[in-house]
Amino acid sequence: MVDYHTANNQTSTGGVQIYMEQENDWDRDLLLDPAWEKQQRKTFTAWCNSHLRKSGTQIENIEEDFRDGLKLMLLLEVISGERLPKPERGKMRVHKINNVNKALDFIASKGVKLVSIGAEEIVDGNAKMTLGMIWTIILRFAIQDISVDETSAKEGLLLWCQRKTAPYKNVNVQNFHISWKDGLAFNALIHRHRPDLIDYDRLRKDDPVTNLNNAFEVAEKHLDIPKMLDAEDIVGTLRPDEKAIMTYVSCFYHAFSGAQKAETAANRICKVLAVNQENELMMEDYEKLASELLEWIRRTIPWLQNRTQEKTVNDMQAKQEDFRDYRCVHKPPKVQEKCQLEISFNTLQTKLRLSNRPAFMPSEGRMVSDINGAWHTLEGAEKGYEEWILSEIRRLERLEHLAEKFHQKAAIHESWTDGKEAMLTQKDYETSTLSEVKALLRKHEAFESDLAAHQDRVEQIAAIAQELNELDYYDSASVNARCQKICDQWDTLGAFTQSRKESLERTEKQLESIDELYLEYAKRAAPFNNWMEGAMEDLQDMFIVHNIEEIQGLITAHEQFKSTLAEANKEREAIQAIQAEVQKIAQSNGIKLSGANPYTTITPESIDGKWEKAMAMVPLRDNALQDELNKQNSNDTLRAKFATQANTVGAYIQAKMEEIGRISIEMNGTLEDQLTNLKEYQLTIMSYMPEINTLEGYHQLIQEALIFDNQYTSYTMEHLRVGWEQLLTTIARTINEVENQILTRDAKGISQEQLYEYRASFNHFDKDHSGALMAEEFKACLISLGYDVENEKQGDSEFTRIMGIVDPNGSGAVTFQAFIDFMSRETTDTDTADQVIASFKILAADKSFITAEELRRELPPDQAEYCIARMAPYSGADAVPGALDYMSFSTALYGESDL
Repeated sequence: MVDYHTANNQTSTGGVQIYMEQENDWDRDLLLDPAWEKQQRKTFTAWCNSHLRKSGTQIENIEEDFRDGLKLMLLLEVISGERLPKPERGKMRVHKINNVNKALDFIASKGVKLVSIGAEEIVDGNAKMTLGMIWTIILRFAIQDISVDETSAKEGLLLWCQRKTAPYKNVNVQNFHISWKDGLAFNALIHRHRPDLIDYDRLRKDDPVTNLNNAFEVAEKHLDIPKMLDAEDIVGTLRPDEKAIMTYVSCFYHAFSGAQKAETAANRICKVLAVNQENELMMEDYEKLASELLEWIRRTIPWLQNRTQEKTVNDMQAKQEDFRDYRCVHKPPKVQEKCQLEISFNTLQTKLRLSNRPAFMPSEGRMVSDINGAWHTLEGAEKGYEEWILSEIRRLERLEHLAEKFHQKAAIHESWTDGKEAMLTQKDYETSTLSEVKALLRKHEAFESDLAAHQDRVEQIAAIAQELNELDYYDSASVNARCQKICDQWDTLGAFTQSRKESLERTEKQLESIDELYLEYAKRAAPFNNWMEGAMEDLQDMFIVHNIEEIQGLITAHEQFKSTLAEANKEREAIQAIQAEVQKIAQSNGIKLSGANPYTTITPESIDGKWEKAMAMVPLRDNALQDELNKQNSNDTLRAKFATQANTVGAYIQAKMEEIGRISIEMNGTLEDQLTNLKEYQLTIMSYMPEINTLEGYHQLIQEALIFDNQYTSYTMEHLRVGWEQLLTTIARTINEVENQILTRDAKGISQEQLYEYRASFNHFDKDHSGALMAEEFKACLISLGYDVENEKQGDSEFTRIMGIVDPNGSGAVTFQAFIDFMSRETTDTDTADQVIASFKILAADKSFITAEELRRELPPDQAEYCIARMAPYSGADAVPGALDYMSFSTALYGESDL
């Protein structure tokens, strides 16, 4: 049987007491269950006899044979290897109680806290208390010393069973009751360590009694483990007794403890391989994420650089909406991916440094700096694209306004010129009387006045056409053609006007008097009529403004125009008075007028009609200007809302950026506390996101209202977006730095006090709070920590060596993470290639090579196959078929040679 003496002496008192306090909280009433009590009696009796037989004795009835305390004291001496006080040989009850107390005192001296178990109950043969006492002894001397991967006692024993039975089909050990009912788990434990004793493949899951009896018989015959359980009891019980199963299984653990050294070596290899597999997976994830992000940037930049012009404002506003959708929907997830990519890269590098692996070098073009460069190019393209969209909208607005104005003026001019060529080319003066010729001459003079008045309109039409050409109006061809037609027609009218004037003047010598009243009427009516047409044209003129000052300017001009209406009305009445005077003279002198005024086609009716039409347009113009004023006032209110929110958000971002800068330097408490505080701080920052969304809503309303400037704030939405993204990234990087420090501390075994000392030293010499030490600052820091780097010869070479470690890129600056890595490397120990080689050598039974069968037997399946796939064939003189070279494989894990 197993010797517990050495293992028991190595168990710490504190650990025993803590575990026993947990295990003593067992439900003793369960022992009253007949099936469980029967299993415990048999198991505990067999366990006690397996030790008592070493002293030539045994027990038959567990509650009766321990009543006098003699065999109980003997049992404790056998399993502990220590001498107990001399027992009392009397038969009286007091002698028995004293002996049992001596045994209980010895158990308590081993750090075991006995709950509700007294000597009187044992002496009285209390089965419940006796079984509880024996279970406490088993826990202390048979189970408590079990330790597997930093887990002990019950958890350690369960983990040991799970690992040993993992490769076997139909075996899934999750507890110490149901998982053992079919007997396969017992057979798997034996077969794992002694495959020569059991043919596991012949066992059937549906025959548990045969399986259990086979395991019990083989264990008793070949492993010296007494039969402590009955197969029929286990199969016939819904839930076998956990304590009985644990007691019996612990015997297997101690029987096979000689194989623990090989298991420890396998565990070391598993740990190293797990780190390598995890790192490779992180590298693949980084490459994939970096490729996808760069591909998205590559696809997006040409879209942002596209400057294809649209023909209308609506088309450009559609582009603006697409861009807004890109900024608010498509880009934010990519910002998160970029931040996560940097965090993954930093975490991977930290893990590689902590596990003594070479630094990770991404594929060409996928470095963090490459991604940052591409991102910078993307943001530059964004800014240029947005500015281009806004300038195009302004240009197209101006073009549409000018085009409408051009066609309006052109239509008015073409309407005025209609029939003028025919009028100027007729020869009516050749057969006219003197009075008629004089009338024609005066009429022609009036026409010349009208023609001169229209000269300004023609020049305006040409100027508008020229501006449309300069602004690259899409329909410039039709505008140019119409403008050219008007100019050519204007030149023709000028030539015809001059020709007719000359003809009339040649005839004028023969003609006399002309009705001065008609002439005066014509001269005053023509410019007044032209003024009315101009006034109506101005009252119908389209306008576009961008601020209150511009619309107020238009309102002022309109008010000035209305102030001239009284004087204009007097002029109209004066002109109408001339016509009335003509009628009065004709009537008073019996003159029969031949028809209309020979000097003008402008009738009093037309003047009154145009005047009434112009007066009707005035209130319409008032309303249009007032509506625009209301619109600009609303826009100004929107500007103020945006400015108030922007100023608040800008100040908040600035304050938080300064605050996170101080936090990263002045962090106190444990790293876990710092990490918790930083994550809570991050949640506080993220809770401000509704304010950003509110600002985005104001910004969208401003863009929809075509507001292009804001005198109330110096902040732009782009500036605040960049500031917000920078704040979130800074917090994420600070959290990642603390997480990496925790990784370093846990992996390297650095105490919290050491980290405080390193942080205090680093911050003391980081005078500018930049988060990095220059070479001289770092040198002073090393001196303060006791490094001899001042010596002129040896000190310089030592400092050069250290700088090569902490600043491999030669940037001249040392980050806090590099400083921590260096100090942890200097003060702690890590796995090395030699240690891994030594572990493989244990698994290979001291051979210079290892076989695939040995790897599959000692390592988990996935890691065994990982090694087999990567180990080169062994070519030494002692090689056998299938031999694998574990030495070069171990060296390659640490970057000392290539796989």
